[in-house]
Amino acid sequence: MGCDRNCGLIAGAVIGAVLAVFGGILMPVGDMIIEKKIKKEAVLEEGTIAFKNWVKTGTEVYRQFWIFDVQNPEEVVVNSSNIKVKQRGPYTYRVRYLAKNNITHDPQSHTVSFLQPNAAVFEPSLSVGSENDSFTVINLAVAAAPHIYQNAFVQTILNSLIKKSKSSMFQTRTVKELLWGYKDPFLSLVPYPINTTVGVFFPYNNTADGVYKVFNGKDDISKVAIIDTYKGKKNLSYWPGYCDMINGTDAASFPPFVEKTRVLQFFSSDICRSVYAVFGSEINLKGIPVYRFVLPPKAFASPLQNPDNQCFCTETIVSKNCTSYGVLDIGKCKEGKPVYISLPHFLYASSDVMEPIEGLHPNEEEHRTYLDVEPTTGFTLQFAKRLQVNLLVKPARKIEALKGLKKNYIVPVLWLNETGTIGDEKAEKFRKQVTGKMRLLGLVEMVLLSVGVVMFVAFMISYCACRSKEVK
Repeated sequence: MGCDRNCGLIAGAVIGAVLAVFGGILMPVGDMIIEKKIKKEAVLEEGTIAFKNWVKTGTEVYRQFWIFDVQNPEEVVVNSSNIKVKQRGPYTYRVRYLAKNNITHDPQSHTVSFLQPNAAVFEPSLSVGSENDSFTVINLAVAAAPHIYQNAFVQTILNSLIKKSKSSMFQTRTVKELLWGYKDPFLSLVPYPINTTVGVFFPYNNTADGVYKVFNGKDDISKVAIIDTYKGKKNLSYWPGYCDMINGTDAASFPPFVEKTRVLQFFSSDICRSVYAVFGSEINLKGIPVYRFVLPPKAFASPLQNPDNQCFCTETIVSKNCTSYGVLDIGKCKEGKPVYISLPHFLYASSDVMEPIEGLHPNEEEHRTYLDVEPTTGFTLQFAKRLQVNLLVKPARKIEALKGLKKNYIVPVLWLNETGTIGDEKAEKFRKQVTGKMRLLGLVEMVLLSVGVVMFVAFMISYCACRSKEVK
C-alpha cells in the first residue's frame, strides 16, 4: 500500500516536472514560432498581411484644418503692430483613401516602388462650417513676391501690378480657396507666362506623392518598408550634409519587434525632411497593447541645443544666427517661396518667433505629433501628425503693401491635424490574428509552468512526509 502511494506521489511529481519543463521549453520555442510567422507576414509581397494593409490602409485618415483669422490687418499694415490671430476650425477632409498605384516589384534589389495618390473629400459633419467660410489671411502672392524676385527694378514693376490689382498684405479667402487654390488677381496681371493659381496645398487632388522605392524585407526583415529612394534619389538636395538624407519609413509601419529604446525614423514629404520619434508611453488601443512614440522637442531645437540640427539652419535674419528654434525654412523645396513649417501654435519654438503674434496657445497634448506602434509587427495603428504652415513676411521698400513694416513676421496661416485610428473591425481581426494568439500562447506557457511547478513541489512534499512517517 505504502509503495503504491509513494509511487503515485513520485509519478505526480514527475508529471509536474514534465509540465514545468514543457512550459519552460515552450517559451523560447513559442517566441521562435511567433518570430517566424511575423517575419513571413511582415514582408511586402503578394499574399502577406502587411502587403494587403500597405496597398490600401483599412484606417480612415482625416485632415483637420484650423485657419488663423487675422483680427487687425489695418493696424499691422499701417503701424507694424503685432498680428492678432484667432484660430477657426476644424474643417475636415478625408484623405489617403486611395490605394497605392504603379506598384512595381524588383526581386533583384528586394524593393517595391509605388505612388501614393493624393485626394481630399470635404466632410461637413466633422467640420464647424462649410468650405465657403471666409477668413482674413496673409496674401500668399504679395508676401512671396520680394523673396522670389529680389531685383529692385523687378520689384518696382511688381509693385505697380499689386496696386493695379488692389492687392494688399492681407486678403479675404474661403477655406476652399486658401487650401486648394484660387486665381490670384495680382499674378494674373504679370505679362509673361506664370502659374496664376495660388493655394497652400495647390496642386493636391489628382496628384501623387512619390515615386517611393522601399525595401520589401524579403532578404532582411529589419529593412522592411524603409525608403531606399524618393523620386529616384537617395537624397533630397534641399539641405547640406546628413540633413539631406532620406531616413526610415513613411511612418505607416516600421520593421517588426520594436523596442522602447529604438528611435523611429521616418520621412515626411510635407516637411521636406526626415524626422524621428522616441518612446513616450505604453497605451491600450482597442484591446491591443501599443507603444506611443512622440516627436521630441530636440527634433526642432536650435544647433546650440542640438548640434545635429546645424544643417537645417538657413536664413540668418530669421534664425538669429541659428539661436532661434521651432521653425523650419522649407523654401528650397517650395520653389523659393518663404514657407516655414512648425508645430501648431509654435509649440517648442523660441519666444522671439512667437513675440510678434498674439492669440497663440501652444499645448503639448493638442499640438504634438505621435505614433502608436504595435511592437511585435511594427504596424502603426494610430497616429496624429500635426504641423503648422507659416509665411515669412519682411519689409520691402519697393513694394508699398509691405513698405510700412518695421520687422519680420513669421505669420501662421493654418495648422493641420492628420489622424488615423485602426477601425473596430480591423482591430478585432488584428486581435484574433496577432495579439490574441500571442496572449493565448503566453497563457498556455504560464499555466503549464505554474501548474507543473505547483504539482512537482506539492507531490514531492507529500512524498517526503510519507517517507518520514514510514521511517518512524
